[in-house]
This record gives sequence, C-alpha cells and structure tokens, in this order.
Amino acid sequence: MPPDRCQKRPNPPTACPESGQESVLYVQIMLHIRRHLGSVLTALSLLIPTTPLLPAAENYEVIANTATQQVEVYDTKGEWIATFTNGAQTVLLAGVQRTFTEATASAPVITSTHVRLLSKPFDGNLDQGWLRSALADPTPDLLDTAAQYIHDAPEILSSSALHIGGDAGYGATSADGTLREGADFNDYLGVKWDYAGRLDSPEADEHEALDCSGFIRMLFGYRGGIPMTLSPSPGLLPRRTFQMFEDAPGRIIHKSESQLKAIDGIQPGDLVFFDAETDTAGQVDHVGMFLGTDTNGKHRFISSRKSAVGPTMGDVNGRSILDGTGYYAKALRGVRRL
Repeated sequence: MPPDRCQKRPNPPTACPESGQESVLYVQIMLHIRRHLGSVLTALSLLIPTTPLLPAAENYEVIANTATQQVEVYDTKGEWIATFTNGAQTVLLAGVQRTFTEATASAPVITSTHVRLLSKPFDGNLDQGWLRSALADPTPDLLDTAAQYIHDAPEILSSSALHIGGDAGYGATSADGTLREGADFNDYLGVKWDYAGRLDSPEADEHEALDCSGFIRMLFGYRGGIPMTLSPSPGLLPRRTFQMFEDAPGRIIHKSESQLKAIDGIQPGDLVFFDAETDTAGQVDHVGMFLGTDTNGKHRFISSRKSAVGPTMGDVNGRSILDGTGYYAKALRGVRRL
C-alpha cells in the first residue's frame, strides 16, 4: 500500500486528494525527482508532463486536484502555503495565527489561514510574484477586515481621513422602530459611487451602517477590489443577496433547496447564503462569510443582521454556526466562492 500522502501534509486547509488519483501522484513523484536530480534531468532534457505553474528554481511543490478544481502549493518541507481555486479570486494562504472572537460568541475561531484576492479569477497558472508578495503582505486580510466592523471595533481611517472601518450598525430605523435594509458600503462611508455613469448617493440615515449584502460588498468590493454593480452583470459583484448567489463572480460550491447539511470543501472566505425570512420563502435573503472552524468544532460565520444591529460572529438571537439545528443552520442553502 502506498504511503498516506495526508501524513506528509500536516496543515492543508481542505481535504487531502483522494487516493487513486494517478495523475496527481505521478506529478508528485516527478516533482520529487526533479527537486533532487534537477541538474541531471536538465542535462537529459527530461520534461515533466504537468502545466508549468512555478519555476523549479523556487522549489515549490504544486499539486493540481482535479476533483476539487484547486491547486495547492507546498514548500520544500512539505508544509502547505497556498490554495487556489479555478475560476475564483479567493486564495487561501499560510500566515500567522490569529484569534477571532466576540463577547457574544460561544467559541472563538483560531486560525493561521489568511484569505486574499487575486485581481482576476484563477486560470490554473500561478503568478509567482503575486504569491511571494501575498505571503509577505502584513496588511489585514479579508478575515481581519471583517472583524473591523463588529461591535466596539475601533474607528479606522484611510490615508485621506475617510472613515472606512469601525463598529457598524445595520441600517436606518423605521417608524415602527425596526431596522430597515438598504445600507450599502457607500452609505457607511458617506460617499457617492459611480456605477458606469449611474451615480448612487449615500443615505444620511444609513451612515456607518451595513446590511448583510452591503457588508459583503464592503469586504470584497470596496476593501477587496472586486468591481461592483447595482444590477447583475458578468464579473461584477451585485447589490442584493439573491443576485450574489446566482450571478456574482466565482463559482458555486454548494446549492440546496432545503437545509444544506453537507458542506465539505467549504473554506474561510466563502460566502454562505440563507433562506431565513418567511416573506421570501424559497429565495435566499441573507448572506455572510465563513470564518473557519471554532474551538468547539463548529463552522462559524460572520454576517450583518438586524437582530445584532450590525456585523457579528456571535450567538445572540441565532447562533453564527452552520452545523446542527439552529436558526441559521436550518436556513443554510448555499456556498459561493468569489
């Protein structure tokens, strides 16, 4: 029986490739040979039959997993350092360990996985310069950025003194005292936004507020750089939750018309979609971002919601976990990777 390759990969963020993938195993063997006998192979002009992803001089090991449509990158010690997904801009990277928590969360998420965005969907060819730069990038990643909007988060100013981060509310208050949906990223910022000639002005009563899809557009759009739109358009991040699920860039990982219980392959940074309101039964109406597995072994997400008056990973008025029979777990309908 061949050795278990999972034992050589102590920190992969996703499931190890299934045994029996001969092509993947062949590439691993050839890369191992090339790493140790590079000069001899060069002299013999031996070609390794795999897509050239990173120059051999870097001594990275690159494994293409056709089952998951992903490319995993390992260093010379066999340690996982990155995962790319075909057709998606979201990239997982190894980094320093961080703890994400909130006073109302029953358990924290402790993770050394960082999430960053490519400027365009991954096409199977790695940009070595981008990878090196991303691994060394000290700025907040998407998970860090999400935590900048939870309750009591400190104010963050841009270089032009624009308030771009800090404790966010959910929206304006209606006459009956309930919070209204509608607060987008530019409402939080208090700035006008030009959508190819269509100008959207901020609402004064939604300043420093973000509804659920507005929160996602703040993270992936304004802060992350994915182009946005008010109506569905190829390659652009739309405004409404159901539009994001069906028409946003990237790829759908899971989709169900009832409770989604099997979420294998989900990774930090993935968008999670819910059919949580009775007045929109049959259509997703809430969106959040998966943070990772918490210390209780549960899949925890962050989203902006009325019941928490803004972004939260906590458990007030509904646990922020995807497992079990809780309010949001039962409402889970899909997963998309931007």
